[in-house]
Amino acid sequence: MRSRAMPKPSWNLDYMMWVFTRLSGLSLILLIVIGISAGLLMGARSQMDLGTLMRWTFFPNSNHVLDSEIPDLYLWANGFWQIMQILVVFFAATHGFNGLRVVIEDYSLSGFWQIFLRFLILLLWIFSIMVGIYVILGS
Repeated sequence: MRSRAMPKPSWNLDYMMWVFTRLSGLSLILLIVIGISAGLLMGARSQMDLGTLMRWTFFPNSNHVLDSEIPDLYLWANGFWQIMQILVVFFAATHGFNGLRVVIEDYSLSGFWQIFLRFLILLLWIFSIMVGIYVILGS
């Protein structure tokens, strides 16, 4: 019995985005676990309720902490949380817009409209990332 030769994987956009989607989903879960763990280690278990901890984990804004009775505000308002936010915004937006791209490519006709919709998704992705970073750094 002869075995068939396995085709070599090609590194095209679809394959790279398929890999990125899997890795970005795992990284989002990792960022959530890091955010909850860091919040609990910094005193959230005794100074915050669960809703405030979840708000802080998914969108760590110093105003969320100001509204609670946390005495050590300097621990919470630092650059680490802004980097965490930017990573969450980048991975979530890229993950979501890649999913939108796949769905639109499945249901659109190839040719001009598919290229136009890809370009529109790219513009929306760039705009979303820029607005997200502006809100993070501005708050």
